[in-house]
Amino acid sequence: MHRPAVSGAAVPGPPADPVVAGIDVATAAVRVVCVNARGAVLAEGRAALPRPVRDGSGRSEQDATRWWPAAAAALRRATAALPARGAEVRAVAVSATSGTLVLADAAGRPLGPALMYDDRRAAELNSAAQRSGAARWRALGLTVGPTAALGRVAWYARHAADFPGAARVVHTPELLGRRLTGQPVAADWSHALKTGYDPRTAEWPAEVLDALGIPADWLPPVRPPGTRAGTVCAAAAAETGLPAGCEVRLGMTDGCAGQLATGAVAPGQFVGVLGTTYVLKGVTRELVTDPAGAFYSHRHPDGWWLPGGAANTGGEALAHRAAAHLPGLDEAAAARGPASCVSYPLRREGERFPFVAGAARGFLLGTPADDADRHRADLEGVAFLERLALERVRALGVPVTAPLFAAGGGSRSPLWNRIRATVLGLPLRVADRAETASGAALLAAVGTLHPSLEQAAAAMTGKMTGAGYLIEPVPAEKAALDDSYARFAEELAARGWR
Repeated sequence: MHRPAVSGAAVPGPPADPVVAGIDVATAAVRVVCVNARGAVLAEGRAALPRPVRDGSGRSEQDATRWWPAAAAALRRATAALPARGAEVRAVAVSATSGTLVLADAAGRPLGPALMYDDRRAAELNSAAQRSGAARWRALGLTVGPTAALGRVAWYARHAADFPGAARVVHTPELLGRRLTGQPVAADWSHALKTGYDPRTAEWPAEVLDALGIPADWLPPVRPPGTRAGTVCAAAAAETGLPAGCEVRLGMTDGCAGQLATGAVAPGQFVGVLGTTYVLKGVTRELVTDPAGAFYSHRHPDGWWLPGGAANTGGEALAHRAAAHLPGLDEAAAARGPASCVSYPLRREGERFPFVAGAARGFLLGTPADDADRHRADLEGVAFLERLALERVRALGVPVTAPLFAAGGGSRSPLWNRIRATVLGLPLRVADRAETASGAALLAAVGTLHPSLEQAAAAMTGKMTGAGYLIEPVPAEKAALDDSYARFAEELAARGWR
């Protein structure tokens, strides 16, 4: 018999739906996404950041004091949008641009503007770092490039007199982690890589720090991504809407977090990110180094490796066309079939992956029949570069399993996906929304909602990023595309670029 609730007695509510939050601190804004254990996005928040100050001298700076207010505002908007009952944020993780850092005082307050990931003022110091640590970088398969964060730390050391008192270098996630927990937090080994941390030996490069005059105590301790860094303090809870005691876990750089969000988290899995440029990233059990320096590796949260490389070719191949015209061109190009000509649609000078050639320039073999034919040739040309990239990593002994995960704006084109799958001879698993904040949320879920990263990815990425549908190769077009790829590869070799 039904018994009415007794007046004044507690009425059980719905069971709690545990939630994690991922924070993405990008160049122009902070974005927060809150998801549950199944990957359903329950709430989002966003807050703008000031544009970096850039000039012709290579300077690129941002007001680091704006990071926390923007992060707190984005978190407030997201937590306020969560269901009123049942949603409980258990953990949060922060991801940011690779190599952005600032000098902070003992209380974690910035002592000046942040030096951004693309700041080039320390190019000469990075050259010195490359020389002084040559054996270490060779073993790691890494080149200290002109915009590496290590040189900017040396630049800070050269100007130490301008920053009186105790100082410490912090990346964006450590500054926010300190505000979230009320205490200093470790760096993750992903954000620390371009600052000189050696994930192979698990140490900062003492010989390089000594050569550059960098105080060792300026650099933070380093832990694996996903490590518990502390819990949200009362002050941060009041500002963000996160519950006090919510776990704070270490994130990864934006590129690595985006890779994890696709679901490519286990050895043999790779993702091709087709944005302005093309990026190939994957997972290997062992560190694989590239003698040509075309790609390098981050360390996987579980101790494996994340090799990857970025081309100068990609979606930029279509930048000369109005975005509104692209769907119509795709339709016409799909109806036409494989292009009658071969394009290497490089719009810049020089290529960096899958081959390194400063002299590389775009080319067109043959005369296109019309605009749709040329458009199709450009789409195929990027797919040819992707095939060359996969062949390169396989030649280095790296296994690549099917399907290839696909992300980035270019992966929203069904035609381009079909071309890529056919050229590669692999199905593509497309992730429509593989974003940095989603990858950060995945790391926050490890140890809180799921016992491992692989289990978290299997349970969450389908709903969270739309990583669910497969694009199969088109058998009828395979032979023609193979012939065009052979002409493409032969032309690169004839020009001495590979």
